[in-house]
Amino acid sequence: MKQNIILLLFIFILSGCSYFDTGEIQNVGLLVDTAIDENAWSKKGYNGLLLIEERFDVQVYYKENITSEEEINEAVDELVQDGVNLIFGHSNIYGDYFIDIAELYPDVHFVYVNGGETSENVTSLNFNSHAMGFFAGMVAGKMTATNEIGVIAAFSWQSEAEGFYEGVKYQNPDAHIRINYTNSWTNIDIATGIYKTMQQNGVDIVYPIGDSYSDEIIRKAAADQNYAIGYITDQLSIAPDTVLTSTIQHVDELYEITAEQFNEGKLAGELLTFDFQDEFITLGEFNDAIPETFQVEINDLIKEYKETGLLPNEQ
Repeated sequence: MKQNIILLLFIFILSGCSYFDTGEIQNVGLLVDTAIDENAWSKKGYNGLLLIEERFDVQVYYKENITSEEEINEAVDELVQDGVNLIFGHSNIYGDYFIDIAELYPDVHFVYVNGGETSENVTSLNFNSHAMGFFAGMVAGKMTATNEIGVIAAFSWQSEAEGFYEGVKYQNPDAHIRINYTNSWTNIDIATGIYKTMQQNGVDIVYPIGDSYSDEIIRKAAADQNYAIGYITDQLSIAPDTVLTSTIQHVDELYEITAEQFNEGKLAGELLTFDFQDEFITLGEFNDAIPETFQVEINDLIKEYKETGLLPNEQ
């Protein structure tokens, strides 16, 4: 460590300027709180890093299973020594930690997702997930045969759960929505237990809004000949007869655009929010079981929402 610091100081003296003085991307780092291939969300974060690598021809680095303050501090220090001046934290857990350490690295810009804290060199990227939940809820309300629909959420603050509830009720006032929480992004056992109870209570469509367990719940729904709504990525291919559509967050593409903004000196330390209007949230491919006329109706309503900012129940 001491030798590396001396070497960096020596380069600084020879060059007469800081490695970061250009204001452009030098190298880029990614912190992930799981393994990069553990779930759809982590895979998308890693794919975003690869898009940046290809687009800007820079070195990219990632650190897996980084969750504690000590691990974050150590990982950031190592990334900075590797010449990284743009660091993505692929979870809302990184927000408070980035705020605490950002002043120590004034030439590094920190970016994380779905949080409310920012500073001069800390940006929060937020997905407005209410609308995607609403339109998926309309699909569920249309396709349920039992009028029993389930939501398996990770946390109560997920706005897609509320949106889904409203969408179901808008489309089908007679439907009953059961919502339960795992209080974890990763606990598959709790999620499958919740699904089993819901299935026993007649639920025939389930919306698993947790990146680590959505795949497993979809497979269980397929085995029970029920329907499901995919999450984070287009999950139709997992069970083509089961997945009605998916609520997709294009975080990989958002990372590339964020890197572009940084490279052009336009990335401010602020809270940024994205929705259908920005094309970073979309619905996935529709199941052929959904009537074509209803598919057209949903697409038209999404187009209208993008133009007006108003959901069907707000007009």
